[in-house]
Amino acid sequence: MSRLNPRPPLWRLLLRPLRGLDPWLMLAVALLLGLSAVIMHSAGLGYDGRMADHLRNMGLAVAVMFIVAQVPPQQLQRLAVPAYAVGVALLVAVLAFGITRKGATRWLNVGVVIQPSEMMKIAMPLMLAWWFQRREGQLKALDFGLATLLLALPTALIMKQPDLGTSLLVLAAGLYVIFFAGLSWWLILPILTAGALGIGALILTGDIICQPGIEWPLLHEYQRHRVCTLLDPMSDPLGKGFHIIQGMIAIGSGGLAGKGYLQGTQAHLDFVPEHTTDFIFAAYAEEFGLLGSLGLLGAFAFLILRGLAIAHQAPTVFTRLLAGALSLSFFTYVFVNIGMVSGILPVVGVPLPFVSYGGTAMVTLGIAVGMLLAIARSRRMIQS
Repeated sequence: MSRLNPRPPLWRLLLRPLRGLDPWLMLAVALLLGLSAVIMHSAGLGYDGRMADHLRNMGLAVAVMFIVAQVPPQQLQRLAVPAYAVGVALLVAVLAFGITRKGATRWLNVGVVIQPSEMMKIAMPLMLAWWFQRREGQLKALDFGLATLLLALPTALIMKQPDLGTSLLVLAAGLYVIFFAGLSWWLILPILTAGALGIGALILTGDIICQPGIEWPLLHEYQRHRVCTLLDPMSDPLGKGFHIIQGMIAIGSGGLAGKGYLQGTQAHLDFVPEHTTDFIFAAYAEEFGLLGSLGLLGAFAFLILRGLAIAHQAPTVFTRLLAGALSLSFFTYVFVNIGMVSGILPVVGVPLPFVSYGGTAMVTLGIAVGMLLAIARSRRMIQS
């Protein structure tokens, strides 16, 4: 019997989890993780154990990515409703029993301290993709309305904490699903027009509405302060404007080719706050300049475009919507992070994907890429 059914060699067993995975997507992730290690080695100088912790987080994210890649999309679809329900329940629990740090209530102690809002970055597109899969072939305006309600509930709970950065990411992930599901441009264009007009009015009237004592509806005072500081960073150069000013100085001082690896001064002398987390792009741009920044953006573009290609080739409505939303979520991460560091967006807590220091965000991104790999693998298995 052993001759008829010989055991496969060990190397083949070890490579079995890689079978059917998309090599281009894995190459994109490998490029970003390689650049991440290089950047963190420089930005983390002076932080004991920061580089070791970052490498551990990267390893954990890769492990989670390969584990999720083995899960068939049909199983992911079955997990959508439970993941969404548990996520919303935990967000409600945060409001009632959450842990408050630095004025924000975002964490929950369930034996270990967790941040439930991170879960919704994955659960939200899962849930809406499941919803539109169920309504395939019979979509009506009411279905988009119910999808909007499903999106609005966790987004509002996260904003209540308050956590503007995470709420934007969750909102964007859900809106991408709704858009790909076929939302009419007649509904999208008025919203975009209103947004453009609102931004224009904000810029034109900034000197007036940012006067002390003027309250903005629906926004916390710190959020109003961030927007006003964006319009005029010099209004608070040693406070909220300090991040924006120092980030722009670091980026501008890099010039075309940068100051050279390990030669940055803005980050190494701690002029750039949070230069291993949210503002790591400023530290990178200072040392590698415009050319290095374009290379990093190219790596992100490679990842996003490959994800969109996987979405285009996905076999079902659920997998197409999920892959498309996850791919554009990476774009949102990059756009918001680099936008706030370079002074064109308010400062919010959004990391640069696969580059910024942080265990929870790194694992969440690993799960997202793992889902893309699982979707690409399912198509390859069907074709074979």
